[in-house]
Amino acid sequence: MRILVTGADGFLGRGLAAVLAGAYPTAQRLVLTDRSFAGQAPSGLETITGDLGDQAFLEHLMASGFDLVFHLASVPGGLAEREQDLGHQANLLAPLALASKTAATRPGARFVFASSIAVYGNLNGRTVTAETPPGPLLTYGAHKLMMETLLSDMTRRGALSAISLRFPGIVARLVNDSGHGSAFMSHIFHRIAAGDVYDCPVPAASTCWWMSRKVAVSILLHAANLAEPVSTVVQPPVLHANLNEVCHAVERITGKQALIRWGDDSNLQRIFGTMPPLDATPALSLGFRADADLDTLAKAALSGD
Repeated sequence: MRILVTGADGFLGRGLAAVLAGAYPTAQRLVLTDRSFAGQAPSGLETITGDLGDQAFLEHLMASGFDLVFHLASVPGGLAEREQDLGHQANLLAPLALASKTAATRPGARFVFASSIAVYGNLNGRTVTAETPPGPLLTYGAHKLMMETLLSDMTRRGALSAISLRFPGIVARLVNDSGHGSAFMSHIFHRIAAGDVYDCPVPAASTCWWMSRKVAVSILLHAANLAEPVSTVVQPPVLHANLNEVCHAVERITGKQALIRWGDDSNLQRIFGTMPPLDATPALSLGFRADADLDTLAKAALSGD
């Protein structure tokens, strides 16, 4: 088996890379690709540096074909909104080309796509179910939805065996990770642990969907190993809690008091801080699991997995 991970030097990519060799001990080839790498890859994994938007690089990367592709590479939503051309290239054109090249070199290959809850848009407090219609409020979400549609069609035609996973904000990203509108979800972990005062841009009552990187990685691997997907789009289970509840969990784990001044950025709250309850019954029936509770989430987020 040949396996490719794109965006492999990103937050989620590094988490997956750390366990990939153990998850696939008999794989013939394990390849990580990104525009650059900050450090050495885990033992047994190759790194290939380049831009997926460069046709010559894509041809080189995909020459031997891959049986399994984890497509994690993207430009964060906030940055993509500010720089539309960059977002269009990285979040739509590059993954379109990658999916097409994967199908051309390995028809029927499993293609695991990191989509986003940004596809939903304004939910108006409605419980999310498998029937909830999408309505993106950001270009990032629109691009993710377009890719979901394409991958579903390619799966229908037998070109790929694709599964799109709608991830929430995964915590806790590094403090210097930029471009994510949901960055406040990660900052509260780091700032409380450091004993720092933090000006959070949204109110304490803001409700979010929470997932640790450890669980996100397990979801990627579970999706890759499923038999033919029942659905090409999966909303994984999450923890549903407001910021104040998460802060209390971090306080319990760290033994430090949260020193947070709450803001009132209505736009950020509307997009990221008004998430309603989720009915993840279809995903649970397929074996996907969320973090056990908020304390478990906080431990994983602060440990760096």
